[in-house]
Amino acid sequence: MDNGGSGIMRAAGPGAVHRTPEDVFHDFRLRQQGLLKAFTTDVDKFYLMCDPEKENLCLYGLPNGSWEVNLPAEEVPPELPEPALGINFARDGMDDKDWLSLVAAHTDSWLLSVAFYFGARFGFDQDSRKQLFTMINSVPTIFEVVTGTDKRQPKERTPKNGSKNNKSASKPARQLEPNPRSSKIPFPGDNEESDWDGEREQEDRERCGACGENYGQEDFWICCDLCEKWFHGKCVKVTPAKAEHIKQYKCPNCSSSSKRGRA
Repeated sequence: MDNGGSGIMRAAGPGAVHRTPEDVFHDFRLRQQGLLKAFTTDVDKFYLMCDPEKENLCLYGLPNGSWEVNLPAEEVPPELPEPALGINFARDGMDDKDWLSLVAAHTDSWLLSVAFYFGARFGFDQDSRKQLFTMINSVPTIFEVVTGTDKRQPKERTPKNGSKNNKSASKPARQLEPNPRSSKIPFPGDNEESDWDGEREQEDRERCGACGENYGQEDFWICCDLCEKWFHGKCVKVTPAKAEHIKQYKCPNCSSSSKRGRA
């Protein structure tokens, strides 16, 4: 079983094309985006696949932007570092959210190990490794997305267009809740330009709760009424027309947790 080990690894042999930190980061993001689906839009499918009655299972992020739950690689040593083994065994013995958070933390560790394994194979020096880590550190971890602890992700946003359904909008307002760690008292001489720069920095930190991507001016967003995370409509399969008829929106993660709680 390949377990997503192909792709840029094929270029690691003698005479291979030179690979950069950007190449490895691109592979990292595709794997991460695929794995995020397992914890958000595909969480019900992921939960069912992790049956404790099955053998030791692992969660893999693939370089094509998808994910899979499968048995560990048979070859020794494996082509890539292996993710946490037996994630399915603790599923029924823990609260759903605690179990997802635990698997998310192990998954983040695996993504880092794969990225720096590639770095070692491609002969990255200290500066290249630092550049790779800086790029990885610029995006929220899966654990942060699952637990809602990403400080770059706003808890609440108010739409500009004054729609009746104020939890969804195509252009959310820029105003974010103040972060007490970064707030400061304005000094005389602070001008509008500096305020605008700070505002743009806050916008850069706005992330979709499903894919982790930044807010875009033309994107349609919807907010979960339970966890108060914001999502791209396309990531949670909600259109502006559909949102107008939703009285209380629950994101896939909150919806599946509620269903399992009633089971």
